[in-house]
Amino acid sequence: MEPPEGNPNPRNQGGGGAAKGKPKVVVVMGPTGAGKSRLSIDLALHFEAAEIVSADSMQVYRRLDVLTNKVPLHDRRGVPHHLLGSVDPNVEFTAKDFRDLAIPIIEGILSRNRLPIIVGGTNYYIQALVSPFLLDDFMETTDDFCSADPIDDLVPIHNSEEGICGSSSLFDSLKDLDPAAANRIHPNDHRKINQYLRLYARSGVLPSELFQGKASENWGRADDFRYDCCYIWVDASTPVLDRYVEQRVDWMMDAGLLNEVYDIYRPGADYTRGLRQAIGVREFEEFFREFHIKQGDDSMLANKGDFIFKYPESNLETISESMDGKHQNILSEAIDNLKANTRRLVRKQRRRLNRLKTFFGWDLHYVDATEAFQLGNSEETWQTKVVYPCIDLVKGFLCKETSFDSLSPNGGESKSMASRNLWTQYVCEACGDRVLRGAHEWEQHKQGRGHRKCLARLRKNSQISQIMDTSHST
Repeated sequence: MEPPEGNPNPRNQGGGGAAKGKPKVVVVMGPTGAGKSRLSIDLALHFEAAEIVSADSMQVYRRLDVLTNKVPLHDRRGVPHHLLGSVDPNVEFTAKDFRDLAIPIIEGILSRNRLPIIVGGTNYYIQALVSPFLLDDFMETTDDFCSADPIDDLVPIHNSEEGICGSSSLFDSLKDLDPAAANRIHPNDHRKINQYLRLYARSGVLPSELFQGKASENWGRADDFRYDCCYIWVDASTPVLDRYVEQRVDWMMDAGLLNEVYDIYRPGADYTRGLRQAIGVREFEEFFREFHIKQGDDSMLANKGDFIFKYPESNLETISESMDGKHQNILSEAIDNLKANTRRLVRKQRRRLNRLKTFFGWDLHYVDATEAFQLGNSEETWQTKVVYPCIDLVKGFLCKETSFDSLSPNGGESKSMASRNLWTQYVCEACGDRVLRGAHEWEQHKQGRGHRKCLARLRKNSQISQIMDTSHST
Protein backbone atom coordinates (compact mmCIF):
# COMPACT_ATOMS: atom_id res chain seq x y z
CA MET A 1 0.00 0.00 0.00
CA GLU A 2 1.51 3.28 -1.14
CA PRO A 3 1.12 6.36 1.06
CA PRO A 4 -0.66 9.43 -0.28
CA GLU A 5 1.48 11.93 -2.10
CA GLY A 6 3.08 14.51 0.18
CA ASN A 7 2.28 18.19 0.06
CA PRO A 8 5.53 20.16 0.03
CA ASN A 9 3.84 23.45 0.90
CA PRO A 10 0.87 22.68 3.16
CA ARG A 11 0.17 26.24 4.32
CA ASN A 12 -0.49 27.75 0.89
CA GLN A 13 -3.36 25.69 -0.41
CA GLY A 14 -5.82 27.38 -2.67
CA GLY A 15 -3.93 30.65 -2.94
CA GLY A 16 -3.64 31.47 0.70
CA GLY A 17 -5.31 28.84 2.87
CA ALA A 18 -4.48 29.49 6.51
CA ALA A 19 -3.17 32.98 5.74
CA LYS A 20 -6.77 34.17 5.56
CA GLY A 21 -7.41 33.22 9.17
CA LYS A 22 -5.49 31.79 12.09
CA PRO A 23 -2.24 29.94 11.34
CA LYS A 24 -2.68 26.19 10.97
CA VAL A 25 -0.77 23.84 13.24
CA VAL A 26 -0.97 20.10 13.86
CA VAL A 27 -0.93 18.90 17.48
CA VAL A 28 -0.07 15.27 18.29
CA MET A 29 -1.13 14.28 21.80
CA GLY A 30 -1.51 11.09 23.81
CA PRO A 31 -0.20 9.24 26.86
CA THR A 32 3.42 8.29 27.32
CA GLY A 33 4.57 5.39 25.17
CA ALA A 34 1.73 5.67 22.67
CA GLY A 35 3.96 6.66 19.75
CA LYS A 36 3.55 10.45 19.59
CA SER A 37 7.15 11.17 18.55
CA ARG A 38 7.17 8.38 15.99
CA LEU A 39 3.91 9.58 14.46
CA SER A 40 5.01 13.23 14.37
CA ILE A 41 8.19 12.31 12.48
CA ASP A 42 6.21 10.17 10.03
CA LEU A 43 3.85 13.10 9.39
CA ALA A 44 6.70 15.57 9.02
CA LEU A 45 8.43 13.33 6.49
CA HIS A 46 5.25 12.92 4.48
CA PHE A 47 4.45 16.62 4.31
CA GLU A 48 8.14 17.42 3.84
CA ALA A 49 7.90 21.13 4.70
CA ALA A 50 7.28 20.52 8.42
CA GLU A 51 9.10 21.05 11.71
CA ILE A 52 8.43 19.57 15.14
CA VAL A 53 8.06 21.51 18.40
CA SER A 54 8.32 19.33 21.50
CA ALA A 55 5.76 19.98 24.26
CA ASP A 56 7.22 17.71 26.93
CA SER A 57 7.98 19.13 30.36
CA MET A 58 10.95 16.79 30.92
CA GLN A 59 12.34 16.41 27.40
CA VAL A 60 12.81 20.18 27.29
CA TYR A 61 15.70 19.78 29.76
CA ARG A 62 19.24 18.80 28.88
CA ARG A 63 20.46 15.36 30.10
CA LEU A 64 18.51 12.22 31.03
CA ASP A 65 18.05 11.43 27.34
CA VAL A 66 17.33 7.74 28.03
CA LEU A 67 14.96 8.26 30.95
CA THR A 68 12.92 11.01 29.26
CA ASN A 69 12.93 9.03 26.00
CA LYS A 70 14.24 11.83 23.80
CA VAL A 71 14.32 10.92 20.13
CA PRO A 72 17.98 10.25 19.22
CA LEU A 73 19.40 12.44 16.49
CA HIS A 74 19.66 9.58 13.99
CA ASP A 75 16.00 8.66 14.56
CA ARG A 76 14.80 12.19 13.77
CA ARG A 77 15.53 11.42 10.11
CA GLY A 78 16.49 14.95 9.27
CA VAL A 79 13.30 16.54 10.63
CA PRO A 80 14.05 19.77 12.58
CA HIS A 81 13.13 19.50 16.28
CA HIS A 82 12.69 22.43 18.67
CA LEU A 83 12.65 22.67 22.50
CA LEU A 84 14.27 19.26 22.88
CA GLY A 85 17.09 19.24 25.45
CA SER A 86 17.48 23.00 25.45
CA VAL A 87 16.93 24.06 29.09
CA ASP A 88 19.27 23.83 32.08
CA PRO A 89 18.17 20.84 34.24
CA ASN A 90 18.22 22.88 37.46
CA VAL A 91 15.91 25.62 36.18
CA GLU A 92 12.20 25.65 36.94
CA PHE A 93 10.49 25.68 33.55
CA THR A 94 6.79 26.59 33.66
CA ALA A 95 3.93 26.40 31.17
CA LYS A 96 4.34 30.14 30.65
CA ASP A 97 8.03 29.67 29.87
CA PHE A 98 7.14 27.03 27.32
CA ARG A 99 4.52 29.22 25.70
CA ASP A 100 6.81 32.25 25.56
CA LEU A 101 9.53 30.19 23.84
CA ALA A 102 7.23 28.15 21.59
CA ILE A 103 5.26 31.04 20.07
CA PRO A 104 8.25 32.74 18.36
CA ILE A 105 9.51 29.32 17.23
CA ILE A 106 6.14 28.56 15.64
CA GLU A 107 6.05 32.01 14.07
CA GLY A 108 9.47 31.32 12.59
CA ILE A 109 8.31 27.99 11.16
CA LEU A 110 5.25 29.65 9.64
CA SER A 111 7.36 32.47 8.20
CA ARG A 112 9.37 29.82 6.35
CA ASN A 113 6.10 28.59 4.87
CA ARG A 114 6.38 25.31 6.75
CA LEU A 115 3.95 23.32 8.88
CA PRO A 116 4.44 23.32 12.70
CA ILE A 117 3.76 19.98 14.36
CA ILE A 118 3.42 20.27 18.15
CA VAL A 119 4.01 16.95 19.89
CA GLY A 120 4.06 16.01 23.56
CA GLY A 121 2.29 14.51 26.52
CA THR A 122 2.39 17.61 28.73
CA ASN A 123 -1.15 18.69 28.05
CA TYR A 124 -1.04 21.85 30.17
CA TYR A 125 1.88 23.05 28.03
CA ILE A 126 -0.27 22.65 24.92
CA GLN A 127 -3.22 24.28 26.65
CA ALA A 128 -1.02 27.24 27.63
CA LEU A 129 0.22 27.52 24.05
CA VAL A 130 -3.13 27.57 22.29
CA SER A 131 -5.22 29.35 24.94
CA PRO A 132 -5.09 33.12 25.45
CA PHE A 133 -5.31 33.11 29.25
CA LEU A 134 -2.77 32.14 31.90
CA LEU A 135 -2.67 32.95 35.62
CA ASP A 136 0.99 33.97 35.16
CA ASP A 137 -0.05 36.67 32.68
CA PHE A 138 -2.58 38.10 35.09
CA MET A 139 0.06 38.20 37.81
CA GLU A 140 2.42 40.14 35.56
CA THR A 141 -0.22 42.72 34.66
CA THR A 142 -0.85 43.38 38.35
CA ASP A 143 2.76 44.53 38.82
CA ASP A 144 1.88 47.93 37.36
CA PHE A 145 -0.76 48.49 40.03
CA CYS A 146 1.15 47.28 43.08
CA SER A 147 3.20 49.12 45.63
CA ALA A 148 6.95 49.38 45.18
CA ASP A 149 7.55 47.09 48.16
CA PRO A 150 9.52 43.95 47.28
CA ILE A 151 7.28 40.94 46.93
CA ASP A 152 9.45 39.05 49.41
CA ASP A 153 8.40 41.58 52.05
CA LEU A 154 4.77 40.87 51.33
CA VAL A 155 4.78 37.08 51.09
CA PRO A 156 7.38 34.67 52.45
CA ILE A 157 8.48 32.60 49.47
CA HIS A 158 9.20 28.97 50.24
CA ASN A 159 12.69 27.64 49.65
CA SER A 160 12.98 23.89 49.45
CA GLU A 161 15.95 23.97 51.82
CA GLU A 162 13.77 25.39 54.58
CA GLY A 163 12.11 22.01 54.96
CA ILE A 164 8.62 20.71 55.23
CA CYS A 165 7.53 22.99 58.05
CA GLY A 166 7.88 26.13 55.93
CA SER A 167 5.90 24.59 53.11
CA SER A 168 3.17 23.43 55.47
CA SER A 169 2.78 26.88 57.02
CA LEU A 170 2.48 28.49 53.58
CA PHE A 171 -0.21 26.03 52.57
CA ASP A 172 -2.04 26.70 55.83
CA SER A 173 -1.86 30.42 55.05
CA LEU A 174 -3.41 29.80 51.65
CA LYS A 175 -6.15 27.66 53.20
CA ASP A 176 -7.00 30.46 55.62
CA LEU A 177 -6.91 33.06 52.84
CA ASP A 178 -8.68 31.17 50.04
CA PRO A 179 -9.95 27.67 50.92
CA ALA A 180 -11.35 27.16 47.42
CA ALA A 181 -7.96 27.77 45.84
CA ALA A 182 -6.21 25.56 48.39
CA ASN A 183 -8.60 22.74 47.51
CA ARG A 184 -7.36 22.84 43.91
CA ILE A 185 -3.68 22.16 44.58
CA HIS A 186 -1.51 19.66 46.41
CA PRO A 187 -0.05 20.79 49.77
CA ASN A 188 3.45 20.06 48.41
CA ASP A 189 3.02 22.10 45.22
CA HIS A 190 5.34 24.85 46.43
CA ARG A 191 5.38 26.76 43.15
CA LYS A 192 1.60 27.00 42.91
CA ILE A 193 1.22 27.90 46.60
CA ASN A 194 3.71 30.74 46.20
CA GLN A 195 2.07 31.80 42.96
CA TYR A 196 -1.37 32.10 44.55
CA LEU A 197 -0.05 33.97 47.58
CA ARG A 198 1.88 36.36 45.36
CA LEU A 199 -1.20 36.97 43.26
CA TYR A 200 -3.20 38.02 46.31
CA ALA A 201 -0.34 40.15 47.69
CA ARG A 202 0.00 42.01 44.41
CA SER A 203 -3.61 42.46 43.41
CA GLY A 204 -5.85 41.73 46.37
CA VAL A 205 -7.70 39.26 44.10
CA LEU A 206 -8.38 35.77 45.41
CA PRO A 207 -7.20 33.11 42.93
CA SER A 208 -10.54 31.30 43.12
CA GLU A 209 -12.35 34.51 42.20
CA LEU A 210 -10.07 34.97 39.23
CA PHE A 211 -10.73 31.53 37.82
CA GLN A 212 -14.45 31.74 38.46
CA GLY A 213 -14.69 35.25 37.05
CA LYS A 214 -15.06 36.79 33.64
CA ALA A 215 -11.43 36.30 32.63
CA SER A 216 -11.75 32.52 32.79
CA GLU A 217 -14.60 32.39 30.27
CA ASN A 218 -12.14 32.51 27.35
CA TRP A 219 -9.57 30.14 28.82
CA GLY A 220 -9.26 26.88 26.93
CA ARG A 221 -12.36 27.40 24.82
CA ALA A 222 -12.31 25.57 21.51
CA ASP A 223 -13.45 28.68 19.60
CA ASP A 224 -10.88 30.97 21.18
CA PHE A 225 -7.60 29.30 20.20
CA ARG A 226 -4.48 31.19 19.18
CA TYR A 227 -4.08 28.81 16.21
CA ASP A 228 -6.24 26.79 13.87
CA CYS A 229 -5.48 23.37 15.35
CA CYS A 230 -5.78 19.81 14.13
CA TYR A 231 -5.58 17.63 17.26
CA ILE A 232 -4.53 13.99 16.94
CA TRP A 233 -4.86 11.77 20.02
CA VAL A 234 -2.84 8.59 19.47
CA ASP A 235 -3.38 5.86 22.05
CA ALA A 236 -3.69 2.12 22.61
CA SER A 237 -5.73 -0.11 24.89
CA THR A 238 -4.70 0.01 28.53
CA PRO A 239 -3.41 -3.61 28.88
CA VAL A 240 -1.40 -3.31 25.67
CA LEU A 241 0.12 0.06 26.57
CA ASP A 242 0.86 -1.09 30.12
CA ARG A 243 2.88 -4.01 28.78
CA TYR A 244 4.72 -1.77 26.36
CA VAL A 245 5.75 0.88 28.91
CA GLU A 246 6.98 -1.87 31.24
CA GLN A 247 9.10 -3.31 28.43
CA ARG A 248 10.37 0.17 27.68
CA VAL A 249 11.62 0.53 31.26
CA ASP A 250 13.59 -2.70 30.84
CA TRP A 251 15.09 -1.37 27.60
CA MET A 252 16.01 1.86 29.37
CA MET A 253 17.79 -0.08 32.10
CA ASP A 254 19.82 -1.95 29.48
CA ALA A 255 20.61 1.38 27.78
CA GLY A 256 22.29 2.80 30.89
CA LEU A 257 19.46 4.53 32.75
CA LEU A 258 21.14 4.05 36.14
CA ASN A 259 24.34 5.84 35.15
CA GLU A 260 22.30 8.63 33.62
CA VAL A 261 20.10 9.17 36.67
CA TYR A 262 23.05 9.05 39.04
CA ASP A 263 24.70 11.86 37.12
CA ILE A 264 22.04 14.23 38.48
CA TYR A 265 21.46 12.50 41.82
CA ARG A 266 22.22 14.43 45.00
CA PRO A 267 21.25 13.27 48.51
CA GLY A 268 18.29 15.21 49.87
CA ALA A 269 17.65 16.95 46.56
CA ASP A 270 14.43 18.84 45.86
CA TYR A 271 12.32 16.59 43.63
CA THR A 272 9.75 19.29 42.90
CA ARG A 273 11.97 21.43 40.66
CA GLY A 274 13.68 21.05 37.31
CA LEU A 275 14.66 17.75 35.77
CA ARG A 276 14.60 15.90 39.11
CA GLN A 277 10.79 15.90 38.88
CA ALA A 278 11.03 13.29 36.14
CA ILE A 279 9.55 9.89 36.88
CA GLY A 280 12.51 7.58 37.36
CA VAL A 281 14.74 9.87 39.43
CA ARG A 282 13.30 9.71 42.91
CA GLU A 283 12.50 6.01 42.57
CA PHE A 284 16.23 5.15 42.68
CA GLU A 285 17.18 7.39 45.60
CA GLU A 286 17.17 4.61 48.22
CA PHE A 287 19.15 2.30 45.95
CA PHE A 288 21.86 4.88 45.29
CA ARG A 289 22.07 5.76 48.97
CA GLU A 290 22.33 2.13 50.08
CA PHE A 291 24.77 1.17 47.35
CA HIS A 292 26.96 4.13 48.28
CA ILE A 293 27.17 2.90 51.87
CA LYS A 294 27.97 -0.65 50.75
CA GLN A 295 30.63 0.30 48.21
CA GLY A 296 32.37 2.91 50.33
CA ASP A 297 34.90 5.40 49.06
CA ASP A 298 36.43 3.03 46.47
CA SER A 299 33.54 3.52 44.05
CA MET A 300 32.95 7.22 44.61
CA LEU A 301 34.63 10.56 44.74
CA ALA A 302 33.64 12.76 47.63
CA ASN A 303 33.55 16.51 47.12
CA LYS A 304 31.82 18.81 49.63
CA GLY A 305 29.15 16.26 50.41
CA ASP A 306 28.41 15.50 46.77
CA PHE A 307 29.71 12.43 45.03
CA ILE A 308 29.96 11.00 41.58
CA PHE A 309 29.22 7.35 40.98
CA LYS A 310 29.98 5.41 37.82
CA TYR A 311 29.24 1.77 37.22
CA PRO A 312 32.00 0.01 35.30
CA GLU A 313 29.38 -1.17 32.81
CA SER A 314 25.89 0.11 31.98
CA ASN A 315 24.60 -3.45 31.67
CA LEU A 316 22.23 -4.32 34.52
CA GLU A 317 23.50 -7.90 34.75
CA THR A 318 27.03 -6.65 35.44
CA ILE A 319 25.74 -4.29 38.12
CA SER A 320 23.70 -7.01 39.82
CA GLU A 321 26.71 -9.30 40.10
CA SER A 322 28.41 -6.85 42.49
CA MET A 323 25.40 -6.53 44.82
CA ASP A 324 24.19 -8.66 47.68
CA GLY A 325 20.59 -9.83 48.01
CA LYS A 326 19.44 -6.79 49.95
CA HIS A 327 20.62 -4.32 47.34
CA GLN A 328 19.31 -6.44 44.49
CA ASN A 329 15.89 -6.34 46.17
CA ILE A 330 16.09 -2.56 46.56
CA LEU A 331 16.98 -2.18 42.89
CA SER A 332 14.17 -4.51 41.80
CA GLU A 333 11.70 -2.55 43.92
CA ALA A 334 12.90 0.73 42.39
CA ILE A 335 12.39 -0.66 38.87
CA ASP A 336 8.92 -1.91 39.81
CA ASN A 337 8.06 1.52 41.23
CA LEU A 338 9.24 3.17 38.02
CA LYS A 339 6.98 0.87 36.00
CA ALA A 340 4.01 1.48 38.31
CA ASN A 341 4.45 5.25 38.25
CA THR A 342 4.72 5.19 34.46
CA ARG A 343 1.43 3.28 34.27
CA ARG A 344 -0.14 5.87 36.56
CA LEU A 345 1.16 8.62 34.30
CA VAL A 346 -0.59 6.98 31.33
CA ARG A 347 -3.91 7.14 33.19
CA LYS A 348 -3.33 10.70 34.40
CA GLN A 349 -2.59 11.92 30.89
CA ARG A 350 -5.71 10.23 29.58
CA ARG A 351 -7.83 11.89 32.24
CA ARG A 352 -6.51 15.28 31.17
CA LEU A 353 -7.20 14.54 27.52
CA ASN A 354 -10.74 13.49 28.34
CA ARG A 355 -11.13 16.67 30.35
CA LEU A 356 -10.01 18.80 27.41
CA LYS A 357 -12.50 17.01 25.20
CA THR A 358 -15.42 16.93 27.63
CA PHE A 359 -15.14 20.24 29.48
CA PHE A 360 -13.31 22.44 27.01
CA GLY A 361 -14.78 21.15 23.77
CA TRP A 362 -11.48 20.28 22.09
CA ASP A 363 -11.99 18.29 18.90
CA LEU A 364 -9.51 15.49 19.58
CA HIS A 365 -9.30 12.98 16.73
CA TYR A 366 -8.67 9.58 18.33
CA VAL A 367 -6.33 7.18 16.55
CA ASP A 368 -6.10 3.63 17.93
CA ALA A 369 -2.60 2.13 17.71
CA THR A 370 -3.47 -1.03 19.63
CA GLU A 371 -3.11 -3.39 16.69
CA ALA A 372 0.32 -2.03 15.82
CA PHE A 373 1.52 -2.64 19.40
CA GLN A 374 -0.01 -6.12 19.50
CA LEU A 375 1.91 -7.10 16.37
CA GLY A 376 5.24 -6.15 17.88
CA ASN A 377 5.22 -2.59 16.60
CA SER A 378 5.14 -3.85 13.02
CA GLU A 379 6.10 -1.02 10.65
CA GLU A 380 3.54 -2.10 8.07
CA THR A 381 0.71 -2.20 10.60
CA TRP A 382 1.83 1.11 12.12
CA GLN A 383 1.72 2.77 8.72
CA THR A 384 -1.61 1.25 7.76
CA LYS A 385 -3.50 1.68 11.04
CA VAL A 386 -1.94 4.89 12.36
CA VAL A 387 0.10 6.93 9.90
CA TYR A 388 -2.07 6.82 6.77
CA PRO A 389 -5.33 7.72 8.58
CA CYS A 390 -3.50 10.65 10.21
CA ILE A 391 -2.12 11.78 6.85
CA ASP A 392 -5.65 11.83 5.43
CA LEU A 393 -6.86 13.74 8.49
CA VAL A 394 -4.14 16.39 8.21
CA LYS A 395 -4.61 16.75 4.44
CA GLY A 396 -8.31 17.40 4.97
CA PHE A 397 -7.51 19.89 7.72
CA LEU A 398 -5.03 21.81 5.57
CA CYS A 399 -7.54 22.04 2.71
CA LYS A 400 -10.32 23.46 4.88
CA GLU A 401 -10.85 27.20 5.04
CA THR A 402 -12.51 26.98 8.48
CA SER A 403 -11.09 25.43 11.58
CA PHE A 404 -12.09 21.98 12.77
CA ASP A 405 -12.56 23.64 16.13
CA SER A 406 -14.49 26.74 15.09
CA LEU A 407 -17.62 25.15 16.51
CA SER A 408 -17.57 23.31 19.78
CA PRO A 409 -18.79 19.71 19.55
CA ASN A 410 -20.49 20.30 22.88
CA GLY A 411 -22.70 23.09 21.60
CA GLY A 412 -22.99 25.96 24.03
CA GLU A 413 -21.43 24.05 26.88
CA SER A 414 -17.92 25.38 26.28
CA LYS A 415 -19.21 28.95 26.31
CA SER A 416 -20.20 28.72 29.95
CA MET A 417 -16.74 28.32 31.45
CA ALA A 418 -17.61 30.27 34.57
CA SER A 419 -20.53 27.96 35.34
CA ARG A 420 -18.42 24.81 35.15
CA ASN A 421 -17.47 23.75 38.60
CA LEU A 422 -13.75 23.11 38.18
CA TRP A 423 -12.91 24.07 41.76
CA THR A 424 -14.90 21.52 43.73
CA GLN A 425 -12.75 19.07 45.67
CA TYR A 426 -13.97 15.53 46.25
CA VAL A 427 -12.43 13.16 48.80
CA CYS A 428 -12.86 9.41 48.31
CA GLU A 429 -12.70 7.81 51.74
CA ALA A 430 -12.91 4.32 50.24
CA CYS A 431 -9.61 4.92 48.43
CA GLY A 432 -7.69 6.21 51.41
CA ASP A 433 -8.93 9.81 51.30
CA ARG A 434 -7.77 10.30 47.73
CA VAL A 435 -8.42 13.85 46.53
CA LEU A 436 -10.21 14.42 43.20
CA ARG A 437 -10.52 17.89 41.70
CA GLY A 438 -13.58 18.74 39.67
CA ALA A 439 -16.74 16.81 38.87
CA HIS A 440 -15.22 15.21 35.79
CA GLU A 441 -12.30 13.64 37.70
CA TRP A 442 -14.68 12.50 40.40
CA GLU A 443 -17.03 10.77 37.95
CA GLN A 444 -14.14 9.10 36.16
CA HIS A 445 -12.67 7.95 39.47
CA LYS A 446 -15.96 6.37 40.55
CA GLN A 447 -16.07 4.37 37.32
CA GLY A 448 -12.46 3.20 37.64
CA ARG A 449 -11.41 -0.33 38.46
CA GLY A 450 -9.25 0.77 41.40
CA HIS A 451 -12.20 2.46 43.10
CA ARG A 452 -14.38 -0.61 42.63
CA LYS A 453 -11.68 -2.81 44.13
CA CYS A 454 -11.45 -0.56 47.19
CA LEU A 455 -15.21 -0.67 47.64
CA ALA A 456 -15.24 -4.45 47.32
CA ARG A 457 -12.45 -4.72 49.90
CA LEU A 458 -14.34 -2.48 52.32
CA ARG A 459 -17.52 -4.50 51.92
CA LYS A 460 -15.60 -7.72 52.53
CA ASN A 461 -13.93 -6.31 55.65
CA SER A 462 -17.29 -5.03 56.85
CA GLN A 463 -18.81 -8.49 56.48
CA ILE A 464 -15.88 -10.06 58.35
CA SER A 465 -16.31 -7.51 61.15
CA GLN A 466 -20.02 -8.29 61.38
CA ILE A 467 -19.30 -12.02 61.61
CA MET A 468 -16.69 -11.43 64.33
CA ASP A 469 -19.05 -9.14 66.25
CA THR A 470 -21.80 -11.73 66.05
CA SER A 471 -19.44 -14.48 67.15
CA HIS A 472 -18.24 -12.36 70.07
CA SER A 473 -21.75 -11.53 71.20
CA THR A 474 -22.80 -15.14 71.23
